[in-house]
Amino acid sequence: MSDKTILVIGTYDTKDDELAYLAGVIRDQGGKVVTMDVSVLGDPSQPCNHSKHDVASEGGSSIQAAIDSGDENHAMQIMAKGASLLTARLYAEGDFDGMIVLGGTMGTDLALDVTSALPLGVPKYIVSTVSFSPLIPAERLAADTQMILWAGGLYGLNSVCKASLSQAAGAVLGAARAVQMPASKRPLIGMMSLGTSALKYVVSLKPALEERGFEVAVFHATGMGGRAFESLAAQGAFACVFDFCTQELGNQIHGSNISAGADRLTNAGASGTPQIVAPGCYDLVDIVGWLPLPDKWLNHMSHAHNRLLTSVVLNTEERIAVARAHSTQLADAKAPVAMILPQNGLGEWDREGADLHNKEGLAEFLNELQATLPANVSQHPIACHINDAEFADKALEIFDAWRADGTISV
Repeated sequence: MSDKTILVIGTYDTKDDELAYLAGVIRDQGGKVVTMDVSVLGDPSQPCNHSKHDVASEGGSSIQAAIDSGDENHAMQIMAKGASLLTARLYAEGDFDGMIVLGGTMGTDLALDVTSALPLGVPKYIVSTVSFSPLIPAERLAADTQMILWAGGLYGLNSVCKASLSQAAGAVLGAARAVQMPASKRPLIGMMSLGTSALKYVVSLKPALEERGFEVAVFHATGMGGRAFESLAAQGAFACVFDFCTQELGNQIHGSNISAGADRLTNAGASGTPQIVAPGCYDLVDIVGWLPLPDKWLNHMSHAHNRLLTSVVLNTEERIAVARAHSTQLADAKAPVAMILPQNGLGEWDREGADLHNKEGLAEFLNELQATLPANVSQHPIACHINDAEFADKALEIFDAWRADGTISV
């Protein structure tokens, strides 16, 4: 087993012993360690590979500027910017294979920025006193971040916190040794969907695309799935995207905690990746099922999918807002965008005769979308439901035409 190098990040002025213990366990297991100090006021007992001055300088500032700010929040944001940029550069230069950050609320705030600076697939661990806490918003979590609760870790080493730290050391080193980074021998298609009870196109499209020589990665449109999709799209990892469930965009604009972020439906376009889009399940907003129903949804139909997830059905005005959001997000795409518009429904539950069927609401949504889509988006209205065979056939027709004319390069 080849040695792997782990980047260990923390405030060495206040957590020197804990960080040294964590690094020691990694080394005892045969790994190598690179250290980064994100302190402001104090200094570590031993020099780090990357000092607090290196961190601040990387972000275009200085430790003195952080101190002079007189505000711990502002100071830590200086360090978070520098640590994020430095971490990204070190990884690009091949200096480490996995990363782990240790902290309380201050360190965790910084860690969320740092993990988001690394590509999907790089092992990234946060050991925090507030792991899994509602203090941490979903939109700040990198899609593949791993969190471990730092139990008993507020001040100094003890047997309880050593149990957390030793597990974390083993986890990040093991992940660095075991990970297979996304690197297919075949061109990759990114597809968004929900389970096949709601959206069924994946059943026929996935094998059809594989027969054409492509690998297909299907992402679950429940917030973090969209974040993973957008992260890879931003890296230009996809030859083409089949973005057929854009429900997370509605979640975002209507204030749901189940969000893929404000950049949903933008990163493929920004990276020059061709997009075939359909607004699957546009009429639903998912909310946290175990929280009280927010007042804004009290007069809406809703369905408890399970104890974690409840779906709220949008009214016509809210659907129109979702249509406009699609148009806004796609306007700056640097590669072709094709929008397929099934006229008979965009989710299994809104078929004619189904519980959520709303003919008027669907028509208003489609009319607004067709009226507002920017000129760079080609429109493909089709007289079928999104789960009908004709929809998948249309998607493949567009895809094959793009392959033939070189829009999709492989």
